[in-house]
Amino acid sequence: MKKLKLYFDTSVISHLDQQDAPEKMRDTLALWDNTKTGEYDVAISSVTERELEACAEPKRTTLFNYLQQVTHSIVPLDEQMLVIADKVVELGILTAKNIDDCQHIAAAIVSGCDVIVSWNFKHIVNHKTIQGVKAVTAITGYPEMLIYTPTILIGGDQDDS
Repeated sequence: MKKLKLYFDTSVISHLDQQDAPEKMRDTLALWDNTKTGEYDVAISSVTERELEACAEPKRTTLFNYLQQVTHSIVPLDEQMLVIADKVVELGILTAKNIDDCQHIAAAIVSGCDVIVSWNFKHIVNHKTIQGVKAVTAITGYPEMLIYTPTILIGGDQDDS
């Protein structure tokens, strides 16, 4: 069975050290443990790196230390990704004000990810964006892609017994 290729947006990596959101942090760390074993192929983009660089210390160092624990590819933004990001705006899925989120989506699509993993409910993990990403992939000929939170990938609430 082919390993899923996951695209982690900045919200996922940020929740590796998010003391004010313990449930999300717990589920993100559980997914990270699965990632460290090689269960998934992981991609982040140059957008993710730029956003992480903007974090205040000591969190920035902590997050980059986490990134060193997993094998991942870094997707540089290219012309095709910028075209896809513009398509996300053109279709009214997100606005130009949210161009970083559009670029996260575009990087995941163009780099062949199976799933965008995010905690960003406002712009990414919501019905409008999920349906919009389906439309973008259909229009542009890329394979359909899923959008999940870490909780979905680890199989739901870890407190369930």
